[in-house]
Order: sequence, then structure tokens, then C-alpha cells
Amino acid sequence: MKAVRVRRRQGHAPTAWLAAIIALLGVSGCATFRSYNEELDRTLTMAASGNLDTAVKTLERLHYGEDKDLLYYLEMGELERLRGGFAASQSAWLDADTQVRAWEEVARTDPARVSRTALSYILNDKVRPYEGHDYEKVMLTTRMAMNHLAQGEWDNARVAIKRTHEREAVIAQVRARELQDIEAEARKRGVQATSKDLGGYPVQTVDNPEVNALRNSYQSAFSHYLAGFVYEALGEPSLAAAGYRQAIELRPGLPLLEEGLAGLDQRMTAAEDGRSDVLLVVETSFAPARVSRHFNLPIPINGRWVLVPVSFPVMQSDAADFAPATIHLDDTETLTPTVVTSIDVMARRALADEMPGLALRAAVRATAKATAQYQAQRAAEKRRRKGDANAAKALDGAAIALAIGAAATESADERTWRSLPGRIHLARTRLSRGPHTLAIDTPDGTQRIEAEIDGRHALIALRLIRGKLFALLPQAPRAPAASASPSTAGTLFEKATISDAPDLLPSVSEAVVEPQSHAKEYVQ
Repeated sequence: MKAVRVRRRQGHAPTAWLAAIIALLGVSGCATFRSYNEELDRTLTMAASGNLDTAVKTLERLHYGEDKDLLYYLEMGELERLRGGFAASQSAWLDADTQVRAWEEVARTDPARVSRTALSYILNDKVRPYEGHDYEKVMLTTRMAMNHLAQGEWDNARVAIKRTHEREAVIAQVRARELQDIEAEARKRGVQATSKDLGGYPVQTVDNPEVNALRNSYQSAFSHYLAGFVYEALGEPSLAAAGYRQAIELRPGLPLLEEGLAGLDQRMTAAEDGRSDVLLVVETSFAPARVSRHFNLPIPINGRWVLVPVSFPVMQSDAADFAPATIHLDDTETLTPTVVTSIDVMARRALADEMPGLALRAAVRATAKATAQYQAQRAAEKRRRKGDANAAKALDGAAIALAIGAAATESADERTWRSLPGRIHLARTRLSRGPHTLAIDTPDGTQRIEAEIDGRHALIALRLIRGKLFALLPQAPRAPAASASPSTAGTLFEKATISDAPDLLPSVSEAVVEPQSHAKEYVQ
């Protein structure tokens, strides 16, 4: 195998591999040994307790230096959003989106480059630049749209939504080609490439009816329903219908989604009655973690199948998830939120889809490391038979060092956008304009929120994390968001026309690509 070509002269191969491992450890720094979950757990615990200022400072300490990676901007944007700093949140997510758009450009111009993983073949996936999981890329622009809505910028929300669907089209094309390449390479190397082939792997966490029911890991009913709501508010019924229809296809059988489409014509032609069409978004818990675990993978070495210990990620849900059964409005109306999107399930589907590539890379690494150890031991025996005890001893030490290095560097990549919600619930109603009280049950008792409703359409976003309720109440249309501070987040917004709202996303608007496949009906 090319990946494990060995120089047979005087045992140089094992020492070369030892030198390579040491050099790569130096290049990768502490990334090989860091546990992203342990670091993020501290940050998320602070956020869940409401201590968001400390959570932000902790995240900044974990990501010191000038060059911030994608995960820093994703997590920072979510933390800033939780504390009402919509402008700061949007700034972080714009930086994240810049990195994702760079990935998209490479994906369009050089698809083969997307799946190049030379370093991970030798060490582990943690040394690869983090490009984000597919559902994270799509949720990024969806949450950017929600930030715009929170600031009363409906036209900019439309731009972000348009990019969401264009991004889905790019991902679909990239993954189709990548899967073909991985399957061909796996057949070439004789690698078993499913979670079922790993001894002891909890297959049911990534292979179950809920996971398999998803069309893919990145399209969500919530994103498309939100698109329908925004297009409806902006007076674009054909695009609204397309959004609602796509949401129904992704999550069939939900009355709330079906009513969004069935009642569209009536709502669009209804006379002004002094009430608002209100969409309530209730987000609960955190997205699941990826935890590194050791398993046995069967790989061919020297013509025989050998069980080699490798590391793979296992999904671990937020144990403190709590979903409110009802929301009470003014003590006169009760709404029952519907789970429309489970990011927990999307993350599991993403891992299931990534498993062939993970297995292939793990097999190449394990084969290379095992072969290097075998060659070191074989060279030591040869030296011992020739009476060269000192050389044999040195080669025995090299074999031990290779074994230790292989074990130390074998760790699954745990990086993922942890601060995303685990589940997204929706409810929709019509309310008279003016002040209203919302009461929601939490593990810490019933909590009440005061909200001022204005305009023909309004969106209320609530985030419930381990008993702590965060109310993300939008503002009325105003001056550019850069002048806002976290403390100004207050009343709900009134519908803004395209000419009213400031253009805060010129770079995104200019970067819009041509519509592709299923995204076409969204991109007029």
C-alpha cells in the first residue's frame, strides 16, 4: 500500500515513522490532545446558569491568538445572541460565514480538494482544519436570518434565507461526489466502512428510524418554514408557498406545517384587522456532543484481517433537555408547541453520513501505524540474529515508541457547534397588537414574559436551557445594527419594507450564486 511504503535498509523505516510522528505532533501542537467537549462544557454550564458574560470570556480564553477558527465564531455568535447582543452576534456569524463561503468557493472550483485529508491519515482528524458539519453551515445562515428579524430587518433576513437554500445546493453536489470517491477508495483498500463493522459501536445512535427518516443531514423543516413566513410577511406568496411546501416534504404529517401552506391564500388576501400573525420559536437544550471512544476495526495487514483499535466519535445528547408542553397567552389562550426540527437527530444523521470517510481514514492510519511497528520488530529480530545487540535494543525502543505514539495520537475529532439548540419547536397564532404576557413552564417553575406586539407579522424566539429561559425579543426597525448595544434588545418589530431596512449584508448580497436544483423557486 502506498500509504505504508517501507524502506528496508537497516531498520530506517521505523525510525522514520517515529520522526514523522514527533514532527507532526509538533506541527499540530496541543490540538491532537485537547478535548473540545471538556473545554466547551465549562462554557455551556456558565451560559445555562445565565452567567453569559463569564461564558463569553471563557470562550475567548480558550481561543486565544489572532487567528480564530470557525468554531470560535459559531459559538461566540450564539452566546452573544443569548445575551441580547444581536449586532455582536451577527458580527461573529459574518466572520463564520466568510470562512464557510471560502469552503463553498473551493467546493465549486476544485471539489476533489474538499476531501483531501493527508495529515489525518497519519495522525488523526483533529489536526484537519475545521470546516463545519453540513447542518451547521445551513443553520448558520438560518440563525443569521433570525438575528435580522430580531433587529427588524426583514429584507436582510430574506438575503440570508436565499443563501441558506443556495448553500444546500452546493452541499448536495459536494457530498454526492465525495461519497463516490470514498466508496471507490474503500473498495480499493478493502476497508469495511460502516458503523456496524466496529466492535462495540452503539449503532442504534446513528442508525434508527428517526435518523433514517431524514432526507439528509442539512435540510431542516424549520429553515424552510421560516423562509415561508418571511416571504409571506414581505408579500411574496409564491415563494412563501415554496417554503411551506418544502417544510412539509421534510416533516410530513405535522398539522402546523400543513396549515402554513393551506391557509396562505386566505391570509394574504385578508383585510387589516388590527392583529398580528405571530410565530413563536421555542428552542430547547444544546446540540449533542461528539465523544471520542475506542473500538476495534477490521483491516487487512499482510494479507490477514486484523482487529485494530481505533477511535470514533459517539453522539451524546444533552441530558437536561426539557420541552414545554404548553405556552399560555394572557391566561386566555393555550398553545402547544410542535417539534419541527431536531438538531440532535440532524447531527446523528451527519455522523452516519460521515462514517464511511471516518472509517477509511482510520483504517489507513491504523494500517500505517501497525505496519511501522511490525517492521520495527522485524528489523530488531534481524539485528539480534546477527549479534548486533545495541541496534536490536534501539529498534525495540523504536517499536515501543511507535506503539505509544500511535495510542497517544488516536483520538476522534470531537469538534462540533455545541451551543446550537437541540430541538426547535414552533407555534403560531394571531394576537391583537399591544402588550401581551406569555407564561411558559420550565423545570424551575412557570416563567412569564412581557412582549409588545406590533405590525402585521411578528416573531418571538425563546430559548430554554436547563431551566433557564432566554427571551430574545426583537426590536422595531431602526438605524444600522452596528450602533445597537445588548441592553437595547426589547420590543417586537413592525414589518419593514425592503426600502425601509438598512442593507447590512453587502458582502453576502454580492456573493449570491446562481440558483441551483431545488433552490430555484426561492431565488427570484
